[in-house]
This record gives sequence, C-alpha cells and structure tokens, in this order.
Amino acid sequence: MSQETRQVASRFTLLQRTLHWLMAVAILAMLFIGIAMVSIVVPAYVPLLATHKTLGIAILALAVVRLAVRVFQGAPKLPADLPVPMKLAAHLSHYALYALMIGMPLIGWAMLSAGGYPVVLLGGIRLPALVAQSDALHTLLWNAHVYLAFALFALVLMHLAAALFHGLIRRDGVLESMASLRAGRGVSPGE
Repeated sequence: MSQETRQVASRFTLLQRTLHWLMAVAILAMLFIGIAMVSIVVPAYVPLLATHKTLGIAILALAVVRLAVRVFQGAPKLPADLPVPMKLAAHLSHYALYALMIGMPLIGWAMLSAGGYPVVLLGGIRLPALVAQSDALHTLLWNAHVYLAFALFALVLMHLAAALFHGLIRRDGVLESMASLRAGRGVSPGE
C-alpha cells in the first residue's frame, strides 16, 4: 500500500458525514417523539408509536451501515496534543453511542415482542417477534428502554458539548472533520 493511500484524512468521508448528520436528526427526533409518547393524551399516541417504531428500525439499519463504513473507511486521528484522558473519553463515548444506536432499537423491538404487541412499521411492514411473550421480560425491557433513552440523551448532550469544545475552544479541527462541507480524503482502516 502506498504512503499516499495510507495517509490519514483530516475529515470524515462524505458518506460518513452524511450518515452522521442523518442519524443525528433521526436520534433527536426519536428522543423527542419518545418524550411526547409518554407525555400526551391517547389519540396522538398511536401515530407517534408507529413513527417511533419505524424511526427506531431506520436508526438500527443506519447504525449497522455506519459501523461497517467506519470499520472499512476508518476515521481521522485525534489531535496529537489531546490529553490521553480526553482521547479515552472520545473513544469510549463512541463505543457507547454505537452500542446505544444498535441496542436501543433491538431492546424496543424485543420489548414489544415480549408484551405480545405486533411490530408494524409505517407502510404496514410487519416485523417478526424477537422474543417469546413474557410479562416479566416486557417490564424488564421497558425499564431498560426508558433508562437507556436517558443515557442516550445524556451522551448526545456530552457529544455536542465535546464538539463545541473542540470547535470553539481548542479549535483543533475535530469539529470540522465532521462538520466540513468540503470533501475529505479516504482513510485506511486501523489508522
């Protein structure tokens, strides 16, 4: 592999940036729809639930694609002068974000299955049950889904704060690597 091919990009690729911002909008919408579902009267609950389920499965699919793209295209290196604890926090928070982006929809799907509720998406697409019906499992998964939603919201806020810290205070190019409209070079995996 040539030196030029192995050179690390200063920005994520256009595909990575598109997936990131598409998922950011979807996750924020999902969080607010979830809040609305538990805060409003029954007539509006049904369409919100159908949207919530559909958006959850879309996030699951996009997260799997995004993870595969990340594995194959890599990511820009963090700044060399970034303190080790901050680098560790960045890596751990990304692992947690991927775990929640994949885990939350699966937990929601399993929760509905355990409750005996059909998982029907917008457009009438019906998903198979992930687990057998069980009231105890339904309650456990419902609680997990709620508490992990709060964790995801907190993690999204920390991610946003870190991005602003890099963009406004450190000015080290980390924010620009995902927010830039200019094309980025490819990144070799493992870089």
